[in-house]
Amino acid sequence: MKNILNYLLEHKTLTKASAKEVLTDITQGKVNNSQIASFLTVYMMRSITVEELEGFRDAMLDLCHAVDLSEYNPIDLCGTGGDGKDTFNISTLASFVVAGAGVKVAKHGNYGVSSACGSSNIMEHFGYKFTSDQSILKKQIEEAGICVMHAPLFHPAMKNVGPVRKELGVKTFFNMLGPMVNPAFPKNQLVGVFSLELARLYGYLYQQSDKHFVILHSLDGYDEISLTSAFKMISNNRDEIVEPSDIGFDYLKQEQLSGGHTIEDSAKIFSNVLNDQATSAQKQAVLANAGMGIYCARPELSIADAMALAKESLESKKALATFKKLIQNV
Repeated sequence: MKNILNYLLEHKTLTKASAKEVLTDITQGKVNNSQIASFLTVYMMRSITVEELEGFRDAMLDLCHAVDLSEYNPIDLCGTGGDGKDTFNISTLASFVVAGAGVKVAKHGNYGVSSACGSSNIMEHFGYKFTSDQSILKKQIEEAGICVMHAPLFHPAMKNVGPVRKELGVKTFFNMLGPMVNPAFPKNQLVGVFSLELARLYGYLYQQSDKHFVILHSLDGYDEISLTSAFKMISNNRDEIVEPSDIGFDYLKQEQLSGGHTIEDSAKIFSNVLNDQATSAQKQAVLANAGMGIYCARPELSIADAMALAKESLESKKALATFKKLIQNV
């Protein structure tokens, strides 16, 4: 590892094979925490290359505890995090709205690193028990239409790096990897990323895959459709800048999306949204992302029709029923 660090400190980049090898070594406990921290810091100081990102992704997928949910053809709605915006749990809420609309969801998530409350924090708060047992996950997706996979249970690399990431408290390339390494290998994926540069890298890699995908980045920095600005949308057949009004929504202000300072604050917003008692801004942000998720999983629909299905799922309380079923059955 010392040789790799010296190599990187000379402003050189890794090949796909080298990147895969390094992350494999980290996974297998061959690298100490100080070296891991130094390695992560390199990618805070400079941009990651497509070869490095691909190598890291391949290592994570090769080593993960895979789960076969292919019979349900699920979608994952997942953001990279790391945008520093401290929003409420928009993609997790959108996942329940999508499941309430009849689209199966295999949600990949983790604890918040650079925010107060990640998707795993909120699910744990409501009593969800994380598991890597395929039979339980299948039962959940069968009965509730959704299951939630807590990343460290499926990725030895994340488990080993977790304490270092927590101590650093800032976004690392593991944020970039999160949406790419869902252990269920879903064929449908809505991905939010924290920069335009990363959107382009994701777009390149996903174009080489067999996925239906939509990659999102709000131009003012959010890793989702924030409705606070126009957003970049890259999919199998689109690459465009979209205004909120193009998909039927108003412009919002950043402070309207705040997630609060504690998990309890986030949980209150979460409950309010599912009970259709949230602010108009909170509701619109969730519906915009949920509608885009439905559009991704059902590309035969127009975006307007997908947004209408999301609205119906939330307002009819189907999304709430889905959430309750998942929590009560575990």
